[in-house]
Amino acid sequence: MYVQHLLGIGHLKRAATLARAMRSAGFELTLASGGAPVAGIEVHQLPPASSPDFKQLLDEHGKPVDDAWKERRTAALINAWRRSHADALIVELFPFGRRQMRFELIPLLEEAKARLVVCSVRDILQPNPAREEEALERFERYFDRLLVHGDPRVVPFERSFTNTNRIAERLFYTGYVVDELPTGGNAGSGEVLVSCGGGATGGNLLETAIAARPLTRLHDRPWRLLAGVNASVARTRDGVIVERSRDDFSLRLRNCLVSVSQAGYNTVMETLQAGARAVLVPFAAGTEEEQTIRAQLLAERGLVHVVEESALTPATLAAAIDRAVLAPRPAPHAIAQSIAQSIDLGGARCTAELMREWLK
Repeated sequence: MYVQHLLGIGHLKRAATLARAMRSAGFELTLASGGAPVAGIEVHQLPPASSPDFKQLLDEHGKPVDDAWKERRTAALINAWRRSHADALIVELFPFGRRQMRFELIPLLEEAKARLVVCSVRDILQPNPAREEEALERFERYFDRLLVHGDPRVVPFERSFTNTNRIAERLFYTGYVVDELPTGGNAGSGEVLVSCGGGATGGNLLETAIAARPLTRLHDRPWRLLAGVNASVARTRDGVIVERSRDDFSLRLRNCLVSVSQAGYNTVMETLQAGARAVLVPFAAGTEEEQTIRAQLLAERGLVHVVEESALTPATLAAAIDRAVLAPRPAPHAIAQSIAQSIDLGGARCTAELMREWLK
């Protein structure tokens, strides 16, 4: 399985969840990662690359990559593939994204074309109609199946990729990918939990939350801010605890009074699984739409409260937090009565089952 995270760590976290599920199902799996190493996630580490704007690639020293670096990366990836003797290749996102990695992925796909080759994508792509034809041509040339880690009752793939009908026979929804919710314990009970994933884009949310605290009806409760592994951590102050991350994040989500976060895939699915009252502030810099789409769809179903990033102030965030804490706590997995069924959160298990079926 190949994954490349460039700014945040969400892609790697989802891939790691899939890898654990597949290993538990009896698969031998190599997870090759091309992003910066993240503590606690076991991978076959390629020379790491990052990108502050999803356009220019930077090497591990923060310098623009050159052709010699690309050749070394490609060789490292191809060698890892050959040593694995794998029966199948799963490529995360490409060709529906990660176009900047085509220098190594096209050679990898050429190497793997005699094997089962699968593309793995989240529920919502970053819409880009101008590049859909290119993505389709590459998918049709190199890939056998498409795994969409979402639930079509919440958001069908065509919501962000208009030509889905052309590959419909190869498309399989797995449900959302999320680790199992831990049981027991009251860690985080009575707290407001503010988080921003890996932290690369969450600094403004954290500072706004600190300023919003005295304006809310929860001003006398403890607030815990999880800044993420990539953030500059603000200082702890009276009533506000600032940390990078917590191993018991899911448990604290279940127990908190209100969760405040961006609207990335992993955090939102963990929030829904925990049945937490939630305020989402979707990341929307530049042309980014993915988080906004996800947040709006869930808000329409009454599952979350949303503050658009462009409207984020201490006052607007405080008002949303007060609305959320006064609302009934959602039942875990629940969705609007118009759908009348649970959100499918069994994506990791389903992925393993589908891969086993296809390899037979």
